[in-house]
Amino acid sequence: MTDTDHPPLSLAAVETIARTVHAHQTDKAGRPYTEHLKAVAEGTRDRGGDEDQIAAAWLHDAVEDDALSEQWLEEAPLSPRTKAIVRAVTKIPGEPPETYAARILTTPGALLVKEADLAHNADPHRLAALDEPTRKRLTEKYARMRALLGLSGE
Repeated sequence: MTDTDHPPLSLAAVETIARTVHAHQTDKAGRPYTEHLKAVAEGTRDRGGDEDQIAAAWLHDAVEDDALSEQWLEEAPLSPRTKAIVRAVTKIPGEPPETYAARILTTPGALLVKEADLAHNADPHRLAALDEPTRKRLTEKYARMRALLGLSGE
């Protein structure tokens, strides 16, 4: 199947797929992972993101977390831009943060999705549920990525 064989999936269909494949996953605080996906999608929308970006926000961790395969992404009826954004924000094991940030910065539309992701990851209410060493490590990690991406603090 190619991108032109079928119209792209609706946002509702993308959301359903994301919720289904991440249904049994929890975040570091033990909360349903789908809460994070919803927050990133809403954060992308609130920042002025378009449908391609919002779809990518729902799927931003699917390949990285092995919830969906790269082959699924390749064959899915999604716009080429949505696929490019998902690929851009998918971390590659062992990849230096600088390389990851450069890929995001050179992929149109990806920075907005990553900004929404970082904003939710660094939310003080989410971080408060974690132990101090984890909270400190993640706070530093997110701040470094924001700096690499040229994003100001929130």
